[in-house]
Amino acid sequence: MKKSEHIGGEIMTLRELQSLLLKLLPRLIDFIYESGYEVTGGDLWSKPEYKAHKVNSNHYIRLAIDLNLFKDGEYLQDTMAHKPFGEYWESLDPLCRWGGRYKDGNHYSLIYKERQ
Repeated sequence: MKKSEHIGGEIMTLRELQSLLLKLLPRLIDFIYESGYEVTGGDLWSKPEYKAHKVNSNHYIRLAIDLNLFKDGEYLQDTMAHKPFGEYWESLDPLCRWGGRYKDGNHYSLIYKERQ
């Protein structure tokens, strides 16, 4: 089993990190709904041959999800609409990364071997 360094020195496997992502996602989704928004799921997993994401995307290893954000039925595509949720996501664990830091606002992931 390959191991990866967790921030703080704890060792986690890729599978353990995948479980952590799914453990944290309900907290984010609850926060979104409690804030008066709705969300639908986008890409949680993709194959590299689909070329839907950049090379070495965490979508290919099930460590990222794209969330589609709605307010009053309107789809919000702007990165800044995700900002409060991205910041909340980053507060949940030192490994949480929000794509809004690089203009991909609906992208929520865990870092893995420097991949986001």
